[in-house]
Amino acid sequence: MIFGDFLKALGQMGDPRFRRVIGMGVVLAFALLVAVYAAVVGLIELADPGSISLPFVGPAESLNTILSFGSLILMLFLSVFLMIPVASAITSLFLDDVARAVEDKHFPQLPVPPKPAWQEGVRDTLMFGVVLIGANILAFIAYAIFPFAAPFIFYAMNGYLLGREYFYLVAVRREGRTEAIALRKAHSGEVWLAGCLMAVPLSIPLLNLFIPVLGAATFTHLYHRLAARP
Repeated sequence: MIFGDFLKALGQMGDPRFRRVIGMGVVLAFALLVAVYAAVVGLIELADPGSISLPFVGPAESLNTILSFGSLILMLFLSVFLMIPVASAITSLFLDDVARAVEDKHFPQLPVPPKPAWQEGVRDTLMFGVVLIGANILAFIAYAIFPFAAPFIFYAMNGYLLGREYFYLVAVRREGRTEAIALRKAHSGEVWLAGCLMAVPLSIPLLNLFIPVLGAATFTHLYHRLAARP
């Protein structure tokens, strides 16, 4: 049934509202990666005060060139982990637009829910971002202790956190906080599995730029399907 929710969401990717959110998400993700990359290069400059060259741009001293290419490789690696909190931020900011597009097409009989207060969205984004980043930092310890289990730990943990966040943000629009949490707990296994299925493509560069919107749409279908159960 989760794959059915996913296929319905995938079939709506041409919706203008989906494309708008994808565009804003790509800009947000790119801006974050550029900012972090600039910080990494700045640290390299502090470590080696000689002239430094960005990858593929002009001549450079050998050590600085190696460090520059190394920083690029590092950023590609970090992008796998950065896209998890970026996906959360994109969802928190633009989920209502995606969910409303899904409901307009598949659940037109439903009344339009009240627009959530922006203060609540910012608060939820910050709180979840802190939890998500903190959990992933602690997970690096587990990766070092159990290196062969690192992929399972990464996807299981982030799948749980993403599923919890996405489902709550979709459900709270119509259920309220208490009811949304209760519904998530009642279907925790299915919500966790959906989060894991979302975490996997989020670790694939370029593809991960489209996943926040696809995930928000999938969880909207998931919520309505579970809420309709007796």
